[in-house]
Amino acid sequence: MDYGLINPDDTLERQNEKLLKIVTTLMRRVEKGVDASGVAYAQFQRAVMLEDEVRSRTHDLERALDLLNESNARLARANAETETARVNLANALETVQEGFALFDAEDVLVMCNSRFGLHLRDVHPHLKAGLHFETYVQMVSTSRYLDLPEGQNAHTWAALRLERHKDNHVAFNVCMAGDFWLQVSEHRTPDGGTVILQTDITDMVLLERQERERLLDGQARLIRATLEHLNQGICIFDHQNRLIGWNQRAGELLTIPARLFQLGSGFAALYKHIRAKVSFADSSVAHQIEEWVQDGATRAPLSFEIMIGRERTLAAFAQQMPNEGFVISFTDVSAERAAVRAMSEVNETLEQRVAERTLELEDALREAERANASKSRFVAAASHDLLQPLSAAKLFVASLESEIDAPELNERISKACNALMSAEAILNALLDISKLDSGRAALHVGPVSLEKLLEQLRDELGPLAEKKGLQFRMVPTCAIVDSDASYLRRILQNLISNAIRYTVKGKVLVGVRKRGDKRIVEVWDTGPGIPEHEQGRIFDEFQRLNASVSAADGMGLGLAIVERACRLLKHPLRLHSELGRGTLFSVELPCTPDLPKCDLPQDLILLGRQKRLSLEHHIVLLIENDSNLRSAISITLEKWGVDVLPCANEAEATSVLQELDIAPDAIIADYQLDAGILGTDVVERLRERYGKVPACIISANRSPLLAEQCRSLGAALHHKPLNPLELREFLEDAASR
Repeated sequence: MDYGLINPDDTLERQNEKLLKIVTTLMRRVEKGVDASGVAYAQFQRAVMLEDEVRSRTHDLERALDLLNESNARLARANAETETARVNLANALETVQEGFALFDAEDVLVMCNSRFGLHLRDVHPHLKAGLHFETYVQMVSTSRYLDLPEGQNAHTWAALRLERHKDNHVAFNVCMAGDFWLQVSEHRTPDGGTVILQTDITDMVLLERQERERLLDGQARLIRATLEHLNQGICIFDHQNRLIGWNQRAGELLTIPARLFQLGSGFAALYKHIRAKVSFADSSVAHQIEEWVQDGATRAPLSFEIMIGRERTLAAFAQQMPNEGFVISFTDVSAERAAVRAMSEVNETLEQRVAERTLELEDALREAERANASKSRFVAAASHDLLQPLSAAKLFVASLESEIDAPELNERISKACNALMSAEAILNALLDISKLDSGRAALHVGPVSLEKLLEQLRDELGPLAEKKGLQFRMVPTCAIVDSDASYLRRILQNLISNAIRYTVKGKVLVGVRKRGDKRIVEVWDTGPGIPEHEQGRIFDEFQRLNASVSAADGMGLGLAIVERACRLLKHPLRLHSELGRGTLFSVELPCTPDLPKCDLPQDLILLGRQKRLSLEHHIVLLIENDSNLRSAISITLEKWGVDVLPCANEAEATSVLQELDIAPDAIIADYQLDAGILGTDVVERLRERYGKVPACIISANRSPLLAEQCRSLGAALHHKPLNPLELREFLEDAASR
């Protein structure tokens, strides 16, 4: 590029020098030459202008030189300050008691103090600025002053060191030659550099080592004392099967001389001595122990027993320790094994005694069963033999009521009738308790309509309450519960009759309360109440808290029957009473809401119809083997206009019917006839000849089995003592057919 006379890229000094030469040359030409046309003057003007420009450039140059000098002065001061700071930093780092080094972000050494790497005498001279960190690590790993950890070489140590260097913060201990210890820590700087500190911790390590040794010595003494206080014998072996610890108890249990228990004694020598004195319950255990000791890799815990003589038994337990050594403990279990042998002998004796006792119990059980069978036969006989004359007496007394007009005699007959009814009630209660206690009471649990059952009890017991001037109320219900109809009726009948009997004034309330899937039948009264201390014994037999009540009103058996029947049916029975205010009895019953209402068994339906059909010339065949009862029934039936054909057995009945050549309108037969013949069988055979004649079975047997048998036969069942009203109801029903 053509810059003319002055090149702008030249320095100010060069440009000024050129301008001065140009001015001098021009002035010289002006002085020598004469130019008529005014060229000289023009050159002069140009020279003046150039001089001004030179002056201006000179001024600028001087000003630039001043700025340059000032900058150089400032730079010199900054360099001086930097050097001072560097010297001060170096001096400060030298005063630090730790080795210090700074690497930049490229892992290049920037600076370090004289203590850094001081213990590595072969490395220390090479620690200069510009040294790369990886080179530094390689030098350290191969230094003869570095005590490499066990199991590591220079290569693996360097690899691990470089791997740690990647972390932001690193701290670890390094062992140097001569048992010197350094703690090396690394820290990252904000610009990515690394600061390394090396701290001499030799004194701390030695102090810690001394403290650890002191603690170990104390622990060793403590362990030794503990071993000596143990009741077990202890032997400890190292990984080379050498004895390193034991207690005195081990020598006592194994009967080994003290001279054999020496530190470093081999297991094989000790075991050989022990083998000569002991025996094993299992001969294979001895070889198993040797294999277990030789297998030093992984030993599973081993248990075995050894016998020393005939009296001492030791239980041994061997277990491996973390250092591949093992420990064996010996426990004297002679007393336990002797106890086991004694227990075994006792067990054999006990087994013999148990066998003998079992035979005795079996004999006692058979005797009890025979006694129970005798009791059952007695109860059956009592129910038949006692109720038989009672029925006859009731019928005879009932037949006198319509024939005697004298008031005094009628009063006596009424009292006699009441006495017979009381005797009947007591006898029935005793028979019920006997059945419940003996467990012979058969249950027939099924749906029972509380509505119909309570209606019958209201009709039966309402007149008694009315006679005493009591308010008697039953809350209507349509609940159907699961229970045995016969026993449930007896339970509620006894509870309600007791409430009426013991309430002098006020009222008796019967209701059903709903509680979930249960129905609670409650009987309330305003009687005198029951003292709390007496509430437990009112369920015992012959317990009557009100002494003013006559024997005709009961012998205290009603609640005993209630309690036993509720327990048998698993119907919870509860009592709440307050003196002077009254008593509440409640029975909890399971409910069956999904079933329709059901009728009660036919034999539980009370006979309350008011109609009285004529029984004139109604032919009734009576089969009763007891002459007194047969006579009493005949008299009663004849008073109603019935034509009675009394017979003692089936043969006589068949003969009479064949002789008269007639069929009876109804049959009344005792259940238990002579020679083991049953009245139900007789009725069934007579019906085969004369058709389905209405029949009634009379019996003292109150078992549900008989009731079910009569239902299947289609015959009515009347229990002894007979109720004349019920008997007439049967005959009227038969006549209406």
